[in-house]
Amino acid sequence: MAEVIQERVEDRLPELQQLERTGLFSHAEIKAIIRKALELEYRIQRRSLLKDDFIRYVQYEIHLLDLIEKRRARVGYTFKKDEIEDPIIHRIQSVFRRASIKWKDDVRLWLSFIAFCRKWASNVHLSKIFSSLLAFHSNKPGLWILAAKWELEDRFSSESARQLFLRALRFHPRCPKLYEEYFRMELMHAEKLRKEKQEFEKANMDVGNLEHAEEILTGELARIIYKNSTSVIKSAKFHVSLLSIARLFDFAKDLQREIYNDLKALHADDPVTWDYVARQELVIESQPVEELPAAKQAKAKEVGRREERCCAVYEEAVKTVPTEAMWKCYMNFCMERFTKKTSSRLLRKKRLERTMVAFWKAHELKLLPELQYRQLSKLLLHRQLLKESLEVADAGVKLFKKSVEMWQVKLEALITSESHEMSKGFEQAFEYLKPQICLPLWLTWAQWSEDAGKQEETEAIYKRAIFGLPGADSVPVKEMYLNWAYRSGGYKKARDVFKSLQENRPFSVDFFRKMIQFEKEQTAFAPADHSSQEKATENATDRLANGAQSIPHDSPAHGEGTHCEEEGFAEDDEDSDGEPSPWELSEGMSGCLPKEQAGDLFHEDWDLELKADQGNPYDADDIQGCLSQEVRPWVCCAPQGDMIYDPSWHHPPPLIPH
Repeated sequence: MAEVIQERVEDRLPELQQLERTGLFSHAEIKAIIRKALELEYRIQRRSLLKDDFIRYVQYEIHLLDLIEKRRARVGYTFKKDEIEDPIIHRIQSVFRRASIKWKDDVRLWLSFIAFCRKWASNVHLSKIFSSLLAFHSNKPGLWILAAKWELEDRFSSESARQLFLRALRFHPRCPKLYEEYFRMELMHAEKLRKEKQEFEKANMDVGNLEHAEEILTGELARIIYKNSTSVIKSAKFHVSLLSIARLFDFAKDLQREIYNDLKALHADDPVTWDYVARQELVIESQPVEELPAAKQAKAKEVGRREERCCAVYEEAVKTVPTEAMWKCYMNFCMERFTKKTSSRLLRKKRLERTMVAFWKAHELKLLPELQYRQLSKLLLHRQLLKESLEVADAGVKLFKKSVEMWQVKLEALITSESHEMSKGFEQAFEYLKPQICLPLWLTWAQWSEDAGKQEETEAIYKRAIFGLPGADSVPVKEMYLNWAYRSGGYKKARDVFKSLQENRPFSVDFFRKMIQFEKEQTAFAPADHSSQEKATENATDRLANGAQSIPHDSPAHGEGTHCEEEGFAEDDEDSDGEPSPWELSEGMSGCLPKEQAGDLFHEDWDLELKADQGNPYDADDIQGCLSQEVRPWVCCAPQGDMIYDPSWHHPPPLIPH
């Protein structure tokens, strides 16, 4: 193995000599590169191979390439690239190829290889890489789309992209995303041919055999894909997605009309169809009217007319399809328009009235989900419409009495409106809710009482919460109670609370840590006066810790973590559009390699010259994930989490084993 490694290092000498001869690197830096190369070569040539070693090798070589590029730009030297950069690029490709074949299941490694080749290598290498990748991962439609996108946009080969899509559909005959991107590709190809034809006609050039059939120029291939896909995937959502893609191309008016008519005929009872039809009224201009003196007023009136037409379609929809899904689409539209910024007071008033009218209609029919009650109440509260927000929250609480999230929204509205019925609202919530899910409400009540300056009431709330919550649910309240006691009454108050909770298990480790921290702070101020108190507290802490149950501090409380589904409506301008851009793909090709730790080989100033690790295929988290115990023998195998105090740790083990 040593001879092979020595030969591989000697193969670097021509490029290193050129680097030193051209003045891009000093002699000391060249020697350090050789020492580092020896270390990396030994790692990837040993018998037990690790993916992390290959990643470090590639990361070092890519950093070297970036540094050479920066130093070339600094000194203005652009020659001998075939003698300096090309060998490094070929070496990185060779290491990438070995790693990707060895760990063929790692898709991120393949994508990193592709990202490097797109920046430094030729298209020939990429074509082979994609072929190997798809041979191993033919079950991933996104990779087929990525390969076809590269063929169409980088190699300008629509035929190769078409063949890739056809092969992908053999593996995934019912994948909507494949059909959508294939449909988009054929329309893009037709548009490209039409533009080429127009340019040839302007230049009066004889195209000869380059003339294409009229069916291809009008998008007939895309129409065939549409017919075949809708016969396999019979979904209104898929139909709408194809129609949205077709609307991006002006020459496909006939195709758009055909898809639109089929949508209304085949999916007349689907809420997705009605939602799409209604929203199309926003992009259709009204009939020309008299010019108004103020441009802003004219724009606001035009927007108001379009929104009224949309609502008319929605009103017809909820009569035709009176389902919860249809009312949800209607309410989502009203809330989206209500969040739009506008300087017209009249338009804001109309949007609010329209939203509230639709809400009360749906509420009377009981056809709105709980999520929309919470969303609308929070939206109105954000707009300082306290009365309307509280009305919506009250209506939601009457329908969803067992939901702690709904009660929390109502209580937030009461707190913001500074209502005098706060305590009554909390008491009502505790009557309907189970004790094990009431932790968020207890914490909200205690925080509100503390902010209001009601010290006695706050302490009473904490005590009720501790005895009202079962088991481990009371642990966060005990910690907050101890913190509040220290903030409001100082060390003495905190010590009284600590002693009063001695027999009320369970506790978390943080509960004891907080008390110890309070003791240390008190000892720093008066070490002589409180030594006996500190000793007593430590004894109590030891006694409690022996029987305390370890409760992780970061465990989610009951009732928390359920707000992830509540996505707010971001405010944007009137002229914003939400049309999808072509070829929106999450390629996952911009990952980073981990930063190389500083060694004792030589003092490099590379980090000062490289502002960012661009083009690195992995980041630090990826490397940490692939390290094994062989690489990190010092890693402790003890279980993670808070550790419980054990008095036996302070005593030596017996001489005679049990």
